[in-house]
Amino acid sequence: MSSSLDRRSNPAAWAAFWLALAGLVLMPIPLFIGLIVGGGLSIIAAILAVIGLFKGLARGGTGIAPVVFAAIFIALTWGGISVGGGTVW
Repeated sequence: MSSSLDRRSNPAAWAAFWLALAGLVLMPIPLFIGLIVGGGLSIIAAILAVIGLFKGLARGGTGIAPVVFAAIFIALTWGGISVGGGTVW
């Protein structure tokens, strides 16, 4: 029998959350550094968010909140990149 702490934790979701947050923070760095670093981190976060979502849904919906916030951060990062973030400001 697993404890309630084991059942609630979703490491893939938390990794997606922190990587997406780091990608959002690093995205505005100019001269294509932010584009490469922030964009790369957000792509990895997107993959981990999908894995975390499936793991959370398999556990009855527990541990999905970090995935939702990661998806918001990923969307903000990609939106920022699409309007010129990470290039020359």
